[in-house]
Amino acid sequence: MNIAIFASHFGSTLQAILDAAKSGELRATPRLVISNNSASEALNRAKRAGVATRHLSSLTHANQGELDAEIVRTLSEHAIDVVVLAGYMKKLGPQVIRAYAGRILNTHPALLPKFGGQGMYGDRVHAAVLVANEAESGATVHWVDEEYDRGGVIAQVRVPVLASDDVAALGKRVQAAEKQLLVRTLNQLAQGEIELPRR
Repeated sequence: MNIAIFASHFGSTLQAILDAAKSGELRATPRLVISNNSASEALNRAKRAGVATRHLSSLTHANQGELDAEIVRTLSEHAIDVVVLAGYMKKLGPQVIRAYAGRILNTHPALLPKFGGQGMYGDRVHAAVLVANEAESGATVHWVDEEYDRGGVIAQVRVPVLASDDVAALGKRVQAAEKQLLVRTLNQLAQGEIELPRR
């Protein structure tokens, strides 16, 4: 199973995928990393690992339809089976959504449907969990459709909220659990335990 990872900034989740593939823990192949940010550390991580990279954004394609089509073309060129959004801060276009329907995953640092939707990412999520006095948080891997964080849930992991937690402490524990959950889910897809639609 060939994976493309989309990331916008630091790429720590991407690194977890690269490390798991290198160690043999992940039985799938990271083939491509796409970023909308030419200066992202994610692209550097991919290059160091010998994975193909592309910067595709409104800077490379001012027309959104052309950008959307180029992303589809690039994924096809690299024989991508599954797309993983790992800290990708842009909404995918309709052509990508259609071409890879049922094959695009996202991770979210909360137990969806709670604390999801547009603008809910990173520390904003953990802050909202703490303000709401939740007893637990966690992470979700879900399918991607046309709306933010709305696609069907594939898997979740629960993380208790401790009385001593601040945003940083909760975020660190959730992120660690999120990475493990993603690698486990990708393995289930690669081994056919979670079925992908036929192409």
